[in-house]
Amino acid sequence: MHALKEQLDEAVKSIHGKTKVRAKVGIVLGTGLGALGKEVEADVRIPFGEIPGMAKASVQSHGGEFVAGQLNGTDVYVFEGRLHFYEGHSLADIVYPVRLLKALGCDTVVLSNAAGGLNLDWKLGDLMVIEDHINLPGLVGTSPLVGPNDETIGPRFPDMSRPYDPELISKAHAAAKEHGLELREGVYVWVTGPTLESRAEYRMLRNFGADVVGMSTVPEVITARHMGMKVVAFSICTDMCDPDHLEEADIDTIIKTAGSAEPKLTKIVKTLVGSL
Repeated sequence: MHALKEQLDEAVKSIHGKTKVRAKVGIVLGTGLGALGKEVEADVRIPFGEIPGMAKASVQSHGGEFVAGQLNGTDVYVFEGRLHFYEGHSLADIVYPVRLLKALGCDTVVLSNAAGGLNLDWKLGDLMVIEDHINLPGLVGTSPLVGPNDETIGPRFPDMSRPYDPELISKAHAAAKEHGLELREGVYVWVTGPTLESRAEYRMLRNFGADVVGMSTVPEVITARHMGMKVVAFSICTDMCDPDHLEEADIDTIIKTAGSAEPKLTKIVKTLVGSL
């Protein structure tokens, strides 16, 4: 824990030495959503590899840059891209950006991802604000909080009855309505990947009550809540997971779908952030 604090202190010192931005809002952008970072009036852009303690992103659709600047009049820190468990990163590395946002002074984190649609009443490109999640790997022992706990950071047994902030969810819906956009609300289930699921697995996840399935976000949410941060998170439905009419998934198509829906999500997040 002391080593982590020293590493975070070094990273904060490094970032503060390159920008005067002091943001309270942090944003982590997922697959195909990097263009939102370009909406930020950037004071500085820093490659992940230049931030002390930060591992490099290896997924092609993730930019791998830290941006400090303003979005719709609000100071923000943005991670363009994230790390995934399936890349071979440790959970400690995966949640390091969220820990760094907290160390930088953020009290709110906005997350986004691309996800497979389990709710068959929905369609490709639909946007969803996450109301709750199922931490499937966590139920069998894979959690960023496994190991010694530092009570100065957060409690040993953090409550997850409301991991996603109800007020921020309401603001997200208001932002969508302002732009005449439909915003679904539902449950996200985290799986480790990198394989997409089998037909039997899709049936199981639907029976669990999940509306979308993805390979990220939940470890970051758990870490943010452990540290007392408020969280709002969005999914773009990039492929339909109908077990009875399942077609072979095409990753390029998934990324393209995320990109085509991105302008809608950008409008919602910009308006939401501007209200904070």
